[in-house]
Amino acid sequence: MTDPALIAKTVVWGAFALGLIFGFVGNKTRFCTMGAVSDIVSIGDWNRMRMWLLAMAVAILGAAGLQGAGLIDVSKSIYATPNLIWLSNIVGGFLFGAGMTLASGCGSKTLIRVGTGNLKSLVVLIVAAIAAYMTLRGVFGVFRVWAIDPVALKLPANQDLPSLAANAFGSARGLMLAIVSLGAAGALLVFVFMKREFLSFDNVLGGAVTGLIIIGGWYLSGHLGYLPEDPNTLEAKFYATNSGRMESLSFVAPQAYLLELLMFWSDTSRAVTFGIATALGTIVGSLAWALWSRSFLLESFRDAEDLINHLVGGTLMGFGGILGLGCTIGQGISGVSTLALGSMLALLSIIAGSVTAMKVQYWRLGG
Repeated sequence: MTDPALIAKTVVWGAFALGLIFGFVGNKTRFCTMGAVSDIVSIGDWNRMRMWLLAMAVAILGAAGLQGAGLIDVSKSIYATPNLIWLSNIVGGFLFGAGMTLASGCGSKTLIRVGTGNLKSLVVLIVAAIAAYMTLRGVFGVFRVWAIDPVALKLPANQDLPSLAANAFGSARGLMLAIVSLGAAGALLVFVFMKREFLSFDNVLGGAVTGLIIIGGWYLSGHLGYLPEDPNTLEAKFYATNSGRMESLSFVAPQAYLLELLMFWSDTSRAVTFGIATALGTIVGSLAWALWSRSFLLESFRDAEDLINHLVGGTLMGFGGILGLGCTIGQGISGVSTLALGSMLALLSIIAGSVTAMKVQYWRLGG
């Protein structure tokens, strides 16, 4: 397939299908990172966290398999570059984690809850999209580029662990990829399945399907959507991605690009992309499950304080998600599947920000 228009359509419709499945399964299984952290902090329940870690393990194995087969190259993603923007990862991740707690859910959960009729999440979606766009190209972006992004560490190799290990030990990257990915995924799988109470249909379904969807995203954008020589420019090109690189699921920047598309619809230079299609598909998939299960219900804010929390949370998610290069799905699963150091820093910072915000909320309530 060498027709650019056909490739772009394949990527967009494939991404919509992936989002549709993710939204449907995510709603059914209550897949939610903020909920997973909350379950641990409040009642010591690790089941939803294990679901998230299962998705991570599956995605790591799948990404490694695609690389080993020569179908994708993670160095052509935004995650596995030699430039480690560690401060952006830490600060952005922490702010995103705090924001998702105030907003009652991360970027993916916000889209899923919009599909269930939650008007609070619709407000969060709009606010987060505006804040994200301001961080990409607006006033927040000026601060980001001037004060935070320049604080970086230039590594001797790409920042994914297999490349760093290969550079350090003088070994073949393929060998290090197999060792590191099998070791990381194996450790996660042992932890996930060591407790029998995790073994419910929904828990395994939510984790396994989410991981497979991330793999599908890499294959779709990094292989089917890639031409080593574009017929118009004679240069390598990834089609229908906003970053101009291979992408898998992420839910902050796509919200900003969806807002831009709706605002400049008559501008023919703008089109539906991989990220936009996955976001729209997630809402539709969640709506499908809500209607199927008869769980669709309009829900709004209980009071002014609830509204303020969600407005602040949405702003922090939009700003932090762009600053940290992703959300709980974008960095926590897609990025971690590449075994990139920056993604791991962002992931730990997201959890730290979420736990901190929860502790503050409990303290305010006298808990």
